[in-house]
Amino acid sequence: MKLIYSGTSPFVRKVSVMLLETGLEGRVEKETVAITPMNPGDVVPSANPLGKVPCLITDVGALFDSRVITRYLDTLNEGAKLYPEGEALWPVLTLEAMADGMLDAAVLMIYERLLRTDEQKSPEWVEAQWLKISRALAHLEDNVDALEPLTMASISVACALGYLDFRHDDRGWRALAPKLAAWEAGFAARPSMQTTKPS
Repeated sequence: MKLIYSGTSPFVRKVSVMLLETGLEGRVEKETVAITPMNPGDVVPSANPLGKVPCLITDVGALFDSRVITRYLDTLNEGAKLYPEGEALWPVLTLEAMADGMLDAAVLMIYERLLRTDEQKSPEWVEAQWLKISRALAHLEDNVDALEPLTMASISVACALGYLDFRHDDRGWRALAPKLAAWEAGFAARPSMQTTKPS
């Protein structure tokens, strides 16, 4: 298998953490690309018409986005599954979707800052994105126990919080969610998180 990726993508980090946690890292070749929404290059669109990473090339074809990739990889995982079976699956999928929604909003805030001209920028639109993240933080603060045991929900939330540290540290999310911050501090110490920390 081959993973097409960008080192600072939080969605790629989800996949990378999952590979390390499941012992599947050695089965995946990695190809790094430098892309932006304005310039996706040639490699990524040839595998994913949306021009986005991550994209996993497999015997069953090119797989994207991160949630599809991690579900596929979990079928190859011979250890404890990161997607539970039965009714326990739905809360995990919902929390993973929430984490991905936080990332979508956080990435859009960065695009607004870096890719748009001063005339195009909208502070109100940026704050609307942060409001989504704030509501998600409040929900997670009230439901932090749902992040145990290890599942793709906890990996996804940890990667979302790590991205807030990486790109939006000035927002001080920990002050909004101290219980979640305590959970994150423990999770961030995992070797898989330390290895994949963006720089």
